[in-house]
Amino acid sequence: ANFAPKHRKQIIMYGVFAAFLFRIIFALSATYLFKFAIIKIVGGALLIWIVHDLQQDLFGKKRKIKSPTKISKEPSFLQGMYKVIFADITLSFDNVIGVVGAAKDNFGLMIFGLLLSVILIGTIATYFADYIQKNKWIGYVGLIVILIVAVQLVIGGLNDYGVLQINETFERYF
Repeated sequence: ANFAPKHRKQIIMYGVFAAFLFRIIFALSATYLFKFAIIKIVGGALLIWIVHDLQQDLFGKKRKIKSPTKISKEPSFLQGMYKVIFADITLSFDNVIGVVGAAKDNFGLMIFGLLLSVILIGTIATYFADYIQKNKWIGYVGLIVILIVAVQLVIGGLNDYGVLQINETFERYF
């Protein structure tokens, strides 16, 4: 939402392409990768980092103009691409796990779910970027959801290693 409007559509387009590419890669290897607890822990840690980074972008202190001749800078195109692609990598992994789990070994349903998620991201991303700029509370809701997923991944990974014990009642959440 904080990217320059002249770059926003191009960043979103590349982000949608990267999201689709990463979803395919992760979908083809999700079953194998998710057997490793470290993948859950690292994925959760990356999501926590993304939450912190996005929180700073959306709600951090405004940059002050140091002199009348210097203008405060919006994030550059490359900074925007880096953030979008990095977020795509980590969030695509989580999305794929959800879609693969819901498809229950049905390859056609899995492909449909992945395509649908990418199409929805591409079509409503610009709208949400503008909406988040006008209504900061929705940004907090999104960050909280991502943080919950991150904590679930980390706790699930630690449980798989035997570092934590989770009560059977709550085991389905991790």
